[in-house]
Amino acid sequence: MPDKITIIFFGDVVGSIGRRGIKNILPLWQKKYKPDLVIANIENLAHGSGLTTKTVADIQTTGIGVYTGGNHTWRKEDLANFVDLKIATPINDAHTITEHRWQEIEIKKTKIAVVSVLGEGMMKDETITNPFLAIRDMLPEIHDHLILVDIHAELTSEKKAMGFFLDGQVAVVMGTHTHVPTADAQILPSGTGYITDVGMVGAYPSVIGIDKEVIIEKFLTDSPINHEIPMASQIEINALLLEVDIKSKKTTKIKHLREIISAQGGAA
Repeated sequence: MPDKITIIFFGDVVGSIGRRGIKNILPLWQKKYKPDLVIANIENLAHGSGLTTKTVADIQTTGIGVYTGGNHTWRKEDLANFVDLKIATPINDAHTITEHRWQEIEIKKTKIAVVSVLGEGMMKDETITNPFLAIRDMLPEIHDHLILVDIHAELTSEKKAMGFFLDGQVAVVMGTHTHVPTADAQILPSGTGYITDVGMVGAYPSVIGIDKEVIIEKFLTDSPINHEIPMASQIEINALLLEVDIKSKKTTKIKHLREIISAQGGAA
């Protein structure tokens, strides 16, 4: 039996241009890296915030096997509309339904558990409970799986602490939410892969996938964010490439992937 599983995890996919980026890059990366599993965070799938039936149908054509969510996932439609969608939404959020607490997929006779957890810091949401206690209490339920964790959080310190907290207990802890990739992809002392933030798949140039002028105006006037996605000619694609040892359930290789491509496809 092959001794490793290769995984590609895409950071937050932002709007239609992000979905286009996945469609353009994934066939190339499938040939180049030959992943056994592709995962993506899709909480910003529908025009930068939430999911819709239409946008989910669109992303399901790309070959992604499992999805993760975040604090924006249910902004447009109730997650009950997506009971059959293979998405893991945050285990410490009251909005998460039973079917989405975690997702299981079997590859090379190995059971894989994909888990999502929300950070508390700066989230301003009273429905979020302590993420460290939530994941600690969940681990016995999935201890026999190869475990992949998406921590969707604002604070870099909270993400890094979660990495060390879970080191040796899960295969990888992958940070999402800020849309800005960090240069710290690493394997922690006890074998858990880690990155503070994978980054996004979205418009380039932009500010976290949103029109830069809109965000500048927000900071000048202290106005609410308007999720206005620019009609950009380029797409920034950020993902994590992992190799996980089947026997130990630990990460053996980790690499951040970042490319800027033309919105029409191909290198920019």
